[in-house]
Amino acid sequence: MLALAAIRSTRAAAATSWVVSLTSFRARFAGLLSTQTQMQRSAGTSAWENIAQAPPDAILAIGDAWRADPDPRKINLGVGAYRTAEGKPLVLNVVRKAEAALAADPTANKEYLGITGDPTFCKLAREMAFGAGSAAVQEGRITTVQGLSGTGSLRVGAEFLATHYPVKTVFIPNPSWPTHRAIFTRAGMTVKEYRYFQPATRGLDYEGLMADIGNAEPGSVVVLHACAHNPTGVDPTPEQWRGILGVCAQRKLLPFFDSAYQGFASGDLEADAAAIRMCAAMPGQEMLLAQSFAKNMGLYGERVGALSVVCASKAVAARVEGQLKLVIRPMYSNPPRHGAEIAARVLGSPALFEEWKDELRGMAGRIKEMRAALRGALEARGAPGDWSFITRQIGMFTYTGLTRPQCELLTNKHHIYLTMDGRISMAGLNAAGAQYLADAIVDALRSAAPASPRL
Repeated sequence: MLALAAIRSTRAAAATSWVVSLTSFRARFAGLLSTQTQMQRSAGTSAWENIAQAPPDAILAIGDAWRADPDPRKINLGVGAYRTAEGKPLVLNVVRKAEAALAADPTANKEYLGITGDPTFCKLAREMAFGAGSAAVQEGRITTVQGLSGTGSLRVGAEFLATHYPVKTVFIPNPSWPTHRAIFTRAGMTVKEYRYFQPATRGLDYEGLMADIGNAEPGSVVVLHACAHNPTGVDPTPEQWRGILGVCAQRKLLPFFDSAYQGFASGDLEADAAAIRMCAAMPGQEMLLAQSFAKNMGLYGERVGALSVVCASKAVAARVEGQLKLVIRPMYSNPPRHGAEIAARVLGSPALFEEWKDELRGMAGRIKEMRAALRGALEARGAPGDWSFITRQIGMFTYTGLTRPQCELLTNKHHIYLTMDGRISMAGLNAAGAQYLADAIVDALRSAAPASPRL
């Protein structure tokens, strides 16, 4: 009996082992089939097979369409960059001189900059914006880091606020540079708008602006264009700036200035920094400032900018700088040195600095001439509406008030490329182009959809 039980036990164990082996074989075979299927699938598809097609950048796509257009009459009024009367990019004489001096300098090198960038550039950029005699500068209450032009400086500031500022709401003007919304949203901030443009007057909606920021949650961040508002070209008067900054102080709002056009807007570095300096001089008022040297120094592709944070004390400023380093290090480690060294040489040389101011006046002056030429051409043709706003607005852009159908007609029929909200870059015009544009606008007003209330 014992022998029979042992035989039965052995057979059961063998059967169990066979079942286990069969199960294991089937699992391995299924795994091989699955791996083979995945390999076959990966050979013909992608991990991003179902990713959505991103829409093209609305502004950069204008330049692409303009370049692809063979019509000799074509005009690009979408580009946010200065052009000569011949429609060519301009390299400033001071930039060429500074670059030549750098190339000839035997001590120059291509080593990494520190996380906060070129210290000489940061110091000079800070003094250019706030004034060397500013109390905040003199007391060491401003920390400045080099950024990747204005966009990168804004993004570093947004990331810093998202981590270290208690209120996560930021107000931007309506309308504003479209990338403002994307920058703060990506950083995790909640973006709201305040009224800015008054269509009926093609000017500032000061009452709406004051009402909106006056009702903002205390501590909210408020983005302010330091000068030459993009896209409208409409700036507050000095008295209006006092009112705006007064509400910011009363509501304990945090101003975040975007300064992309200092010196380029009016031709006067001091005048274009007036709002920044007014804010920094207010007792107890902290603020942020993003600077770009793309427009005013023509360093578009060099990506030269700075972020400054005005703090209540020197000790706080030092701690803020430490936290800014922690934002920058994993983002891009450190900024490029070439463009910053060019800017530092221009800002730091009395001779180059004076020559640069002359060149700024020249660029600003040409844009003012184009404003006068376009306004005169439209009025001479009897274009319906009041066109005086063209010369009242300031800086690179004019907000025409044309409707989308009218803008589409300008592009499709007349080969004039602009954003579909009617913004045009005055830097893209010359004397002949102003006449051609005026003819096209008159045609659009008479042929396309009725003018919007802005006209």
